Amino acid sequence: MRHLERAAEFEAAPRRQLGFPHIFVVLFTFICVAAAMTYLIDAGSYERVLSEQGKTVVVPGSYAAIDGQPATLLTPFIAVFEGMKEGSSIIFFIFISGGAFGVLKATGVLQKLVASISRSLSGHDIILIPLLMLLFAIGGATFGLAEETIAFIIILAPMMRMLGYNSMVAAAVPLVGAGAGFSAAFMNPFTVGVAQDIAQLPMFSGMGLRVVYWLVFVGVSIAFVTYYAAKVKSPPVSGAAASKDVLDESPLTHSDRLILSAFAGSILLIAYGVIRHGWYIGEMSGVFLLMCMLVGAFARMSPNDIAEQFVNGLKDIAMGALVVGFAFGILIVLKNGSILDTILYHLEQLIGGMPPVLTAVGMFLVQMLLNCLVPSGSGQAALTMPLMVPLADLVGVTRQTAVLAFQLGDGITNIITPTSGYFMAGLSVAGVSWSKWIKWILPLFLIQLMLAASMVTLAYYISWS
Repeated sequence: MRHLERAAEFEAAPRRQLGFPHIFVVLFTFICVAAAMTYLIDAGSYERVLSEQGKTVVVPGSYAAIDGQPATLLTPFIAVFEGMKEGSSIIFFIFISGGAFGVLKATGVLQKLVASISRSLSGHDIILIPLLMLLFAIGGATFGLAEETIAFIIILAPMMRMLGYNSMVAAAVPLVGAGAGFSAAFMNPFTVGVAQDIAQLPMFSGMGLRVVYWLVFVGVSIAFVTYYAAKVKSPPVSGAAASKDVLDESPLTHSDRLILSAFAGSILLIAYGVIRHGWYIGEMSGVFLLMCMLVGAFARMSPNDIAEQFVNGLKDIAMGALVVGFAFGILIVLKNGSILDTILYHLEQLIGGMPPVLTAVGMFLVQMLLNCLVPSGSGQAALTMPLMVPLADLVGVTRQTAVLAFQLGDGITNIITPTSGYFMAGLSVAGVSWSKWIKWILPLFLIQLMLAASMVTLAYYISWS
């Protein structure tokens, strides 16, 4: 009888479910794997020279084995610190923008704005999803919108919850929108511009076909996210709900309008500065800090109140900022172990002996793989295009096709690979785990993969130049 009672108690006891590891655990595991690879892969290096345009580029055919420095026992632990240093500009940008939006959130104006939008759209707020994604896609295609999406996720996360959408939608709208626009960009100076410059092609040439590809790529991505958003939408948060995200039914005051003007003006100023003057994270951080002070003043906050709400914003965003350092730590180990060029060399040898059309597609796949190791558009272009251009000439693939293979391969993994610092930070800010995101985005990724391969194949067959 006692055995039966014990069996019943065992069955009744709650079973411990296996949860996905914390994101810091996942990234540190990748750092350890990278360290182990320094013992499994021979060290090697390409020669690099300074081009006439002032860019450091790889010399084709210059690969040679070198004496490497395999990782030590302390390497993975030091890599986290070195990664924090390497990604410090992005980390501090996240902190400053997070603090600034902490002040904006404390004013309550976002709740009022969402309530106003919800009332004006009369239950048709689903239209916001494609409209916002289109704006992000245009940003990705024209001025390389990427890291900047973190700031928008900070805003969209509470707004989307108030409208009845989940955190996945809040993360997907800017990440997938900007990512699709970035991947199939028609005039992104950091990918298309740099790659065409190295390939000695006219800047932003081939615009017609690029725009068509962009429309298809972005359209499919918007449809995927919008369908999901419509499926998971729940009724907006009611005015009676006891939550921070309660929709405020009161009308916008004069002070609220000044706050929103400061916010909108800051976004427009950043867009203008990035497009016309090449602003980057430093200037953007300055604008957000200015916005923070203006918003606080318009909301009649005291300097101490502004500082307190700024600190609250920092607390909310801290983990997302520190994720960047862990992601950069992976790259630090690969570079210090001198195995990055070796990986590139063997991939180049692999695709060089294929039929021309397969070489073109192979270029795309190689660029996609390398983007997991070098998640920087301009950095990857400087590393790979000096090798891919001669290879394309040798096998009969046009240089324009080689550039297309690069930009598509560089782009579509930006919102999947854990070495992409801004992407991992964005997920953390939205409160979405990497494992959950991968399961959700896998169908879209496979669709984008087939689209990209088809686009490269078509470019080869029409000898696009």
